[in-house]
Amino acid sequence: MELKQHGRYDYSPITDRPVYDWPDGKKLALYIGLNIEHFSFGEGLGHTPTNPGVQPDVRNFAWRDYGLRVGIWRILELLDEFNLPACHLMNSSVYDYAPLLPKRIRERGDEFIGHGITNSEQQGDYSEDDERSLISTATNAFKTYENSGPMGWMGPWISESQFTPDLLEEAGYRFIMDWSCDDQPTWMRTRNGRLLMIPYHIEINDSPAQLSRRHTANQFTEIVCAHFDEQLRQCTKQPLVFSLALHTFVVGQPYRLAGLREILNHIVNHKDADKIWFTKPGEIYNHIVTLPKGTVPGEPV
Repeated sequence: MELKQHGRYDYSPITDRPVYDWPDGKKLALYIGLNIEHFSFGEGLGHTPTNPGVQPDVRNFAWRDYGLRVGIWRILELLDEFNLPACHLMNSSVYDYAPLLPKRIRERGDEFIGHGITNSEQQGDYSEDDERSLISTATNAFKTYENSGPMGWMGPWISESQFTPDLLEEAGYRFIMDWSCDDQPTWMRTRNGRLLMIPYHIEINDSPAQLSRRHTANQFTEIVCAHFDEQLRQCTKQPLVFSLALHTFVVGQPYRLAGLREILNHIVNHKDADKIWFTKPGEIYNHIVTLPKGTVPGEPV
């Protein structure tokens, strides 16, 4: 059997790469990625903490809507308390549904990441032309309200077609967050150029951890802190990226928010916190492009 290959990047063992630093000699780049998602009522895909109901599935729709009405505001309060930046993987439909949310993000100086129009659909289901239209529609919404499109993209449901990286590069995107294959950024090939893959850790994503794998809030706190502690040990050898992926309707629930408070307290007040670069994906990209050629996997020497 001949295995199919994606052709986007070559194999590269992390122990056999050039060493570089993050700004100011930092060793661990840490960013918080908050998913801000809006869903169609009574149709399409949707996160569910319990068994899906007959449409219109009011119970699960309302649970998700709690994230936009309550959860996100509590999360932002917590980030303000710890003086932490964040990036926001936002469906463009949020601009119409809850315009106060992007306004607050703008005020914080946080980063917007393209995340499709709604999480009631996944772009991998579409033809190339339809996917191009989806990306264009979402991007134009950001351009309308933010005066420029996002630098980075994550597909709804981390979904891609075989054309997605090509279409994103052609639409002006500079990095992608769908490929959770590494702890360092990696250059990816597209048909007309390149995209930077920025790590986005699935294992410490609150949705699959607490909804799919059924970890408790206390277990999630323990998992994230252990992940952080181990990466902090490993980063003495080479620079790494730590990403904490969150959803408004998951960690925005009060008992889970208490766990997030413990996580952030553990990170910010760690004895080796001076090694951490608290940042955003766009800033990671901007630093990577300043490094000598051949430093980052996927780039010719």
